Parts: sequence; structure tokens; C-alpha cells
Amino acid sequence: MMAYYVIVFLALISYAGSVEEQSVSFKNCMKSSAGAATSIETIALTSSSSQYQQALQAFEQNPRWVNSSSASTSPTTPLVILTPLTASHIQAAILCTKKLGMQIRVRSGGHDYEGLSFLSYSKAPFVMLDLNKLRSIDINLADETAWVQAGATLGELYYKISKASALHGFPAGICPSIGLGGHISGGGFGTMLRKFGTAADNVVDATIIDANGKILDRKSMGEDLFWAIRGGGGNNFGVVLSWKIKLVRVPPVVTAFNVQRTVAEGATKLILKWQTIADKLPKDLFIRVVAQNTGANSATVQVLFNSFFLGGIDRLMPIMKQSFPELGLQAKDCTEMTWIQSALFFGGHSKDDAPEALLDRVTTFKSSFKAKSDYVRKPIPEAGLEGIWKLLLKEDVQAMLIMEPYGGRMSEIPESEIAFPHRKGNLYNIQYLVKWDVNTAEASSRHVRWMKSLYSYMTPYVSNSPRATYVNYRDLDIGTNKRHNTSFAEASVWGIKYFKANFIRLSQIKKKVDPHNFFRNEQSIPLFS
Repeated sequence: MMAYYVIVFLALISYAGSVEEQSVSFKNCMKSSAGAATSIETIALTSSSSQYQQALQAFEQNPRWVNSSSASTSPTTPLVILTPLTASHIQAAILCTKKLGMQIRVRSGGHDYEGLSFLSYSKAPFVMLDLNKLRSIDINLADETAWVQAGATLGELYYKISKASALHGFPAGICPSIGLGGHISGGGFGTMLRKFGTAADNVVDATIIDANGKILDRKSMGEDLFWAIRGGGGNNFGVVLSWKIKLVRVPPVVTAFNVQRTVAEGATKLILKWQTIADKLPKDLFIRVVAQNTGANSATVQVLFNSFFLGGIDRLMPIMKQSFPELGLQAKDCTEMTWIQSALFFGGHSKDDAPEALLDRVTTFKSSFKAKSDYVRKPIPEAGLEGIWKLLLKEDVQAMLIMEPYGGRMSEIPESEIAFPHRKGNLYNIQYLVKWDVNTAEASSRHVRWMKSLYSYMTPYVSNSPRATYVNYRDLDIGTNKRHNTSFAEASVWGIKYFKANFIRLSQIKKKVDPHNFFRNEQSIPLFS
């Protein structure tokens, strides 16, 4: 037994030495590549640095992997955290990691649900590019566009738009701290998706750094690659440096409402009606449903009808009385506001808070969580909903379903228009979420098991062939790449669920632009074969 511990101890010393040597080699390579204009020591942190853990966890939105599993099964963290200040730093990092046999992972906001932007389950040595210093935003009202660097957050973009114009906005997500780089790469949708589609639908140009370290724009990258990066998932084809987005016109007054009902108060019947009308309402109206327990010892399920309308109360009320009178909405339930106030409202702030609150990149309250997603194409019957409520009440921590309606513009755009495929025929998307605060291996395992049981229960009620899911709600349970060159057929287990028929074209483009599969992770696009 003593000999065993000696062997393990020596192995750990050898590994630590190897890690330190690799880190030093990378930094030395960067110094020679990036030149003396910037001190690499100020932008590259190794695991031995006192600032490393703080930098790693600062924008890590899901602390589930901290203390939740043993060292033998937990994913590894970056050898080096690099915070580039210029495109040349990213170019040098790509060339150096290739030279040294490392990988690169990219973090723009830290919201990757499974942590693949800052973790490696394959335990391959990698450098993490933290883009939080590359977040410039240039608004051009003359042609109603903006160039936005990938490290900017949604909150920063919304704030900057509001300072330039009271009549423009952008159709993207709700959470202000989400990074634009990954959000648009996966599609990106929020309260205006029924009117304007996804964030990726409103991209007109981009710059990307490819596996050879070249900076390409739409013209030089070609239409195939430009198609792929709009909804094809983050960090599959290169490092997106910036997006040129098309701003949309918003009215001076928008309206929001929250109407809450419990199952005991008839919420089930209301959802049955909502399923039949939510995707058919006017494009200006978005009504989502959030159904959740109240934590430990929940007695009933609470259901929130949460709505955004591009217009005033005077236009909203007749629509609701005609289409959804069962909800019993009254004018006093509604709040008029500006579009930027709605960004605050849906982002967890008060509409009367200063817009500067949107600039906070750090999520104040972090909980460990597990999420999954589905698409619903036929209304879930009453018995199916009642089964969901029973499962929610069995969980002893906060658990919820967020149901967001499609239809409108989402039904007009062909599935093959961009890489994001989830369009016509979907009534709504469901995001399942369970959160817990006591982050132990036992707690994590227990709550993940509960999530899997809910997902299994939902099988008869959601899309099939494939059972579709949203890549920005990343879920490793649906399948992973097991080796360096996972085949197209092997990766199709998970790839078809994210991208449907577009997965074939994505894989063909991957083989063309990254033939050595440099940009890879546990769910990266494979080379077509």
C-alpha cells in the first residue's frame, strides 16, 4: 500500500511539473509572437498565480462543478487564462497552442450551461481565451447597424443602443450578463423573437479568426462559413471577434405584465388555452409561461404568465380580451415603459433602476443548476401537465419550466436560412431548470437524477425524430464526442438534436475550414465523412 501512495505522489509531482512546463512554454511562445508592446504577464494567468481562481470564477455562471465531484471524475481547468487586449493576442494564442499541442476554449460571458468554455472533460491541456476586455460597441444610426465585439454583454449592448436612440433595440436574450460571442453563435432569442426572429437572424457581417490565425470578414470567409457561425454553436470554426448586427425599430412605449396563478387557482386550464393561441397571436405580443415549485415542501405549483408587447396598453387590452379572456387581464395589471426599461424589467431589475445596472457583468446570485430543453409541436394534454406538476412538487429545491412561444417571424424564416434550425411547426420551446445552493457531490447527483426523470417523462409530449433541443441550453446528457476525431455518424447522436438537417452542412463546412479539427470540445462539430 505504501508503494501505491509513493507512485501516486510521484505521478502528481510529474503532472504538476508538466503543467507548469506547458504553461511556461505557452507564455514564452506568446512573448515571441505578440511582441513587446504588451506584457504577456499582465494578460496570461497560470494556475500558480494568486489571481487565477478569481479570474476563472469571476464570470463562471454555474458553480456546479466546484466541490461537486471527486478529482478523478471532475473536468480540468485551463493551463492558462488569457485575456487578450487585441486581435493579435488571439492570433498568437491560436498559433502557439497549435505548436504546443494544446487546445483553445473561448469564454465571452461564462453562461455555457455545461462549462465547456472553461472546462475540459477530456482532460486535454487547453488555454482559455477570456474575451471580457474585447467589448467595444460602435452604433451607426445612419444605416441602423452596430459593430459589437464578442466580449460585450447583452446588457452593455442594450445600454449603448439606448444612449444612441430611444427608438431602436436588438432582439436577443433576457439575461444582461450573457456574452454576445456565444449567444449569437447559438442563435439567441428573447422577448422579441416573434417579431424579429433570433439575434443570429439579424447579423449582417462578422469577423472571425480561423485556425490559421487569419482575420476574416463576411466577404473573405465566404457565405458558407458566415452561414455556419450564425446558430452553429460557439468556438466550432474559429474565434468570432465581432458581429455586425442590424438594429430594429421599437415603439416609444412598450408594455409588460405578470399574472400569477397557482394550479389550485386554475393555472392548468389557462396553460391548455395558452398552448393553442400563444404562437398565433400578433407578432408584437410575446407571452411566456414559467411554472415552478416553491422549494422544499411545496404545496402547489405556481404559474406566471409573463408578457412583453411592442405597444401601449390601449392596443394590448383588446387583443387579450379577444384571444385570451380566460386570463382575466386588466389594465391595472400592465405597466407601460420604454424598451430599455423592459430590458431592466426582464433582466431582474426594476424598470425604474438606472440603465447603468445593465453594465454589471457579474451575476449577483449564483446557484448550481442543471438544465435541459425541448420543443413542443402539439399541445400537451391536461393529464400530461398534471404529471409535470407532481414531479415539480417532488423536488425539494427550486425547479421550473420556462415555456417561450414561437410562431410569428420564427415561422416565416426557413430552417436552412442560417444554422439555427428551429422554426415553423414549433408551438414553443421549454427550458427545464433545477437550482440548488448546497453544492456537494451527493446534492448534485440527486438533483441531476431528478432532472433526468423529468426529461424522460416528457418524451411523449415533445418533438421526436429528432427530439430537438437548443444548443445555447447545452446538455451533455444527449451525447458527447469521445475522441479527437469523432465521426460524423457518432456525433449525429447529439448533433441532429441541436441542428436537425443543418448538421450535415455544418460538418461539411467544418471539414473545409478547420480540416485538422483544431477547434474542438466534447460537443464540437465533427469533420464530415
